[in-house]
Amino acid sequence: MKKKRWIKIGIGLLSFLLVIDIIASFYFYNLAIERNVKDFLVGNSDLDVSAEAMDVFTEGGWREWNQNQDFEQIEMTSFDGLNLQGYFLEAEEPTDKTVVLAHGYLGGASDMGLYGQYYYEELGYNVFTADLRGHGDSEGDYIGFGWHDRLDYADWIDLIIEKQGPDTEIVLHGVSMGAATVLMASGEDLPDNVKAIVADSPYSSVYDLFEYQLDRMFHLPAFPVLPSTSLVTNMRAGYTLTEASALDQVQKTDIPILYIHGNADTFVPTAMTQELYENTNSEADLITFNGAGHGEAFVTQKDRYVEKMEEFLAKYME
Repeated sequence: MKKKRWIKIGIGLLSFLLVIDIIASFYFYNLAIERNVKDFLVGNSDLDVSAEAMDVFTEGGWREWNQNQDFEQIEMTSFDGLNLQGYFLEAEEPTDKTVVLAHGYLGGASDMGLYGQYYYEELGYNVFTADLRGHGDSEGDYIGFGWHDRLDYADWIDLIIEKQGPDTEIVLHGVSMGAATVLMASGEDLPDNVKAIVADSPYSSVYDLFEYQLDRMFHLPAFPVLPSTSLVTNMRAGYTLTEASALDQVQKTDIPILYIHGNADTFVPTAMTQELYENTNSEADLITFNGAGHGEAFVTQKDRYVEKMEEFLAKYME
């Protein structure tokens, strides 16, 4: 009788823990992946930016530049039926060179005007950017963290080549989640028109990022919360946290990649970019910026950033 009692207690405890885990998995899905207001990021010290960077991010002249450009709005239907919005700006002088920009988590296409202005004015490129699924004016009730977005960007690339012609040369440039997006796309069968990738502050995989943030923000271990959250994500968004891996994709790519990261980044640790760089199959280069937080380097150390970027692009953009 005593043994049966302990068995019942054990089963009851396991059932209770299972219920808690299920509740937690739906909570974290809603918190991070479902399309909604992300209040949990308000006041997050890992996203604090320097005063110099804040001035540029919020009031920089690039925002006015972006608003004053005559971007052509382009619509596309994704592989799973979502209406996605893209924006194309033709260079002032005819060129075969186009930069395809990808924004970060909770951002939008217009945020990439910070980089688009430089490519447009200083390098003379055509500029394309898009609202990733679940962001801006694009449809989607979840955030893809780059995984489904990689296929969207492959389709955007085909559309740009169709629009600009077979001689089009493309560089993919993403920041944070956008950097992970273009890295995830790099492992797909992209056309030879894609000559280079610039990945600024990427994460190695969605699982790795969530594991890091779960510990940093909530002081919780990855198991069992993340495996169960991954199951919920697969049911509701159609991908798992483990398969959404930039690390796996760069091990298959043949596209040259420039990695960029700030050494003071506590939101996405610099070690993730180091791991990506060390495991990239194609030609790759890495530059880090002392004192730069998440996605800050282009603003706080712009001269060194663009010098390295232009040196890299000169090798691969004919």
